[in-house]
Amino acid sequence: MASGSSKSQGYGVFDPFSPEPFRVSRSKIDLFTECPRCAYLDMRLGVKRPSMPAFTLNNAVDELLKREFDIHRAEGSKHPLVLRYGLDAVPLNDDRMEEWRDALRRGIRFLHEPTNLLIRGGIDDVWVNPAGEFIIVDYKATSKKVGPSTEEDLYDSYKRQMEIYQWLFRRNGFAVSPTGYFVYVNGKSDAKAFDGKLEFDIELIPYTGSDAWVEPAILDMREVLMSDDIPPVGTSFGGGPCEYCTYRESAGKILRKVHAKNSEK
Repeated sequence: MASGSSKSQGYGVFDPFSPEPFRVSRSKIDLFTECPRCAYLDMRLGVKRPSMPAFTLNNAVDELLKREFDIHRAEGSKHPLVLRYGLDAVPLNDDRMEEWRDALRRGIRFLHEPTNLLIRGGIDDVWVNPAGEFIIVDYKATSKKVGPSTEEDLYDSYKRQMEIYQWLFRRNGFAVSPTGYFVYVNGKSDAKAFDGKLEFDIELIPYTGSDAWVEPAILDMREVLMSDDIPPVGTSFGGGPCEYCTYRESAGKILRKVHAKNSEK
């Protein structure tokens, strides 16, 4: 089992000549999988995608779910949602849970020595079954008329997130169940009135995937970051060319034309 160095390059710009490990979050791997060019601009050139607005309501639901499952963690009991779905598992009672949840300062991490990349991520929860296997759990809070309800209609980004977490725990020497779970919380918008409260439907969606793609993706990421060549445009969520890349290209062409025109005056 490998662990992180006390020194690292942090989340700044990747330096091909630095001997220190470069920290890579779970979301950066997902970004690289979606669009290598955006990942290169971010990690090698320091040009990040515009940030999305903070989903504070989602964060509040996540925090409340953590507190709720922590009650059962302390008691060693099954949560009613787990009982409803007939799953034989309880929340893992381990002193490292808060550390693993803390994505900003630590999280679950692994130093991938062939690339010198320090991979890390912050999990929502870990349950454990009678066989002693860790079950990776992720909370998802949203409000949609129709959301995922089975493994087949889970978003690809959800699946990759789960598989990266499973990979991290396996590389840290833990026995990990091949099946993880999403606690999917969907806000109901069909109530007659708000009345100062928002009601939710809660589902437990299993996902059995494979983390076989993670290591090749890390190796590919290292190769791309070491190169001076900017990679090609990736794909967007809908399957077409990356919207961020096409926007940058279109805006750049217009700005160059305007600048050239103004220079002629």
